[in-house]
Amino acid sequence: MVDGAGSRRIRDGYAARAVEYTELFGDISQMDAIDRQRITLWADGVDGRILDAGCGPGHWTAFLADRGHEVEGVDLVPAFISTATTRFPHVPYRVASVTDADIAPGSLGGVLAWYSLIHASPAELPSLLTAARRALRAGGGLLVGFFEGVDGEPFPHAVTSAHYWSIEGMTALLERAGFSVLDSDARVQEGRRPHASVSAVAV
Repeated sequence: MVDGAGSRRIRDGYAARAVEYTELFGDISQMDAIDRQRITLWADGVDGRILDAGCGPGHWTAFLADRGHEVEGVDLVPAFISTATTRFPHVPYRVASVTDADIAPGSLGGVLAWYSLIHASPAELPSLLTAARRALRAGGGLLVGFFEGVDGEPFPHAVTSAHYWSIEGMTALLERAGFSVLDSDARVQEGRRPHASVSAVAV
């Protein structure tokens, strides 16, 4: 979802490992039950079309579509979009970002950014959150999933460098971008990086 040089770095990194990534993380059955419940409850409260921003191999997009939501998946990586379209032909996908001009302002009821913002640097992330706010109607929902830690601290990721955020830090960024935070979730599992998510509405 990052633009410019950042987007090329992310796109190329994931393109080189798209098949491996899909095998490891591309099926809902591989996702934590807590995450499935979190995303389900969030989406069920959304009124209007949902954009799965940074949809990867498309499993969460299809999950929401199969629950009756109007949803579209977008990703910067053509290989992911090709795979998603083949696996889930009943779901719309395209190569795009939440920052694309063809997403009309105020046209969305919800934006799901589930681990799709982790590669954005501290300088890049605010503009992405602002773009998500612009795409949402007032009262529209945003759900962000990320790795919890020191705000903006980089860490080596299997694909390309990523960044931690605290719930407090992400909340502050969301509020500056025009959101009101509703709730948050955090957990630590042995052998995995700390997880967090924040639900917010556009104001």
